[in-house]
Amino acid sequence: MKKIIPTLLFMSLAALAFSQAGLEGKALFKPAEVARSEKNAWQQYQHAAASNESVASANFNVHYYRCEWAVDPGVRFISGKVTAHFSITSATNSISFDMHSALKVDSVIFRGANTVFQHSSDHGLIISLQQALAVNQKDSITICYQGVPPGNNSFSTSLQSGIPVMWTLSEPYGAKDWWPCRNGLDDKADSIDIVLTYPEIYHSSSNGLLVSKWNSNGRSTAYWKHRYPIASYLVAFAITNYVTYTETARIGNILLPVVMYAYPSHADYFRESTRIASRFLEIFSSLFGPYPFSRESYSQTQFNLGGGIEHQTNSFIGNNQNQLAVHELGHQWFGDQVTCESWEDIWLNEGFASYMQFLYVENIEPLRKWEHLNDNLKLITSEPGGSVKVNDTTNVNRIFDFRLTYAKGSFIVHMIRWKLGDSLFFKAIRQYLNDPLLSYGSARTADLKKNLEQVSGQDFTLFFKNWYEGEGYPSYRVEWTQNNNKWVNIRLNQTTSHRSVPFFEMPVPVQLKGAGRDTTIILKHSRIGEEFWIGPVFQVDSIIFDPELWLLSGNNTVTKTLSEINSNNITIYPNPVGDHFVVSVANPTGKKLVVQLWNTEGQLLYSKAFELNGRNEMISVPSSYLAKGLYLLRVQGEGFDAVKKMVR
Repeated sequence: MKKIIPTLLFMSLAALAFSQAGLEGKALFKPAEVARSEKNAWQQYQHAAASNESVASANFNVHYYRCEWAVDPGVRFISGKVTAHFSITSATNSISFDMHSALKVDSVIFRGANTVFQHSSDHGLIISLQQALAVNQKDSITICYQGVPPGNNSFSTSLQSGIPVMWTLSEPYGAKDWWPCRNGLDDKADSIDIVLTYPEIYHSSSNGLLVSKWNSNGRSTAYWKHRYPIASYLVAFAITNYVTYTETARIGNILLPVVMYAYPSHADYFRESTRIASRFLEIFSSLFGPYPFSRESYSQTQFNLGGGIEHQTNSFIGNNQNQLAVHELGHQWFGDQVTCESWEDIWLNEGFASYMQFLYVENIEPLRKWEHLNDNLKLITSEPGGSVKVNDTTNVNRIFDFRLTYAKGSFIVHMIRWKLGDSLFFKAIRQYLNDPLLSYGSARTADLKKNLEQVSGQDFTLFFKNWYEGEGYPSYRVEWTQNNNKWVNIRLNQTTSHRSVPFFEMPVPVQLKGAGRDTTIILKHSRIGEEFWIGPVFQVDSIIFDPELWLLSGNNTVTKTLSEINSNNITIYPNPVGDHFVVSVANPTGKKLVVQLWNTEGQLLYSKAFELNGRNEMISVPSSYLAKGLYLLRVQGEGFDAVKKMVR
């Protein structure tokens, strides 16, 4: 089967693919299930906080946190001491952290002494430094506090098989509910230490590496070290009577441990999804660059929500679905290594992570590719409007809208891949992730656009204006016919579901089928009603629009129109003519054509020969110089000689 489409890189990854044994009978995990289950994690949070936006002052940058927390999974309470090392960005004698006022601050220590602080009504902690600090000056401060975190999801306690379990989940605004920090996306700490103390009958899971653990007086203390930049919402821990097992993934010369923290009753439940995570650590490393935290580890931790959350180096997951494991793993690159700089651009996290699910299907369950894409298309086109760009970052439901942020965001990634082809696509995404201005930092959509353009040489301005900022989707109407010389004529029309975008410009694939043959042609569609001539090809019986679902579109139609039955069918229009007229030649039988224009007195006024290739022709002839009156147009070719009357 001939296909004029980019060669799939994954055909060359056969050595990386899994055996499908044991997978064929497993029900397809619908793409929407990830978002629906993730929504359980934050849906109630919006009722817990009076303010979602960060109120931390912009006059300092945090470089390091040392977090010391004492907890008991059976008691919804936290006692903590957080030390923040920072540098000053503008001279000041005070700084402010995000911290919910439900937490009681016992003391704030600056340079070895207690200092003055106060809680603001918008959940900020304002700290007086007692002396002004200059620009670039480095210092530290320690906040000692305790209390019952508000809400029910950013800091949770529950039971599993009758055993207490505690976990945190801070995306998007919940970090300040349980620890003082900078809760925004504009300031990652360069590194973090987490020291957890809890009853020794339990085990803990957190970010980075477990460096040491010791017991004293019936309590365990675990020291976790993470030496990569991290956003505050990606800091997490969980505690219960976990059991662990470990897979490994080879990342270059590194054998990376892949650890699963599971409830004892689910000791075997997550083994396949852990194996999948281990394998896709290798696949994603080959596609997007090495696992971003390869000096440490990757873990999955069971918790009591059905979905997942991409805590850095340690995804919390609530079920063993392979696509969920791959989605959260993909976030380690898209969301953790490079984090959206504003929740307005959350698709840079969720759209790409959702596309990792498609890469899973493409590698492991290729027969379900069409089903996976079609499920997304049905949902995206179920409503006429909606922009991927988040228009209200205070609305958590809008930030995590599955139809727009996950599904449509994922399809934007899919179409970028289609526009570039696999080689340029993966090269451009690797450059985006490793851009020194972005890597281990944060990005906006414009940053992705810049890297795509640098690698491909293409202009993505209109693409992002239409697909990211604009609303809706196109519906295509394909009308086609084939002449006696086997040339196929395609007229391509488009309507859009929302007035914000009058026309979506995309390369459009169509598959021609007939006589036991098929070929896929790419039409560079740049305007409504555009016509394309293809051929000569075999006798075509049918045309399939976008057979492999590369385009975000809906309600498309393909119609075969009546073809010309006569060879060398000559038509003049307009007639009477103006400054020029068109000679239409349908089903030409020869390779040459001579067009002559005579007046009624027998004088030859115009003569020109044209080369033909067998397709229908439309020849423009100038006529502005003609006086008013009657003329004769003679068209001669191989095997025919036609004369038509024409009026000026």
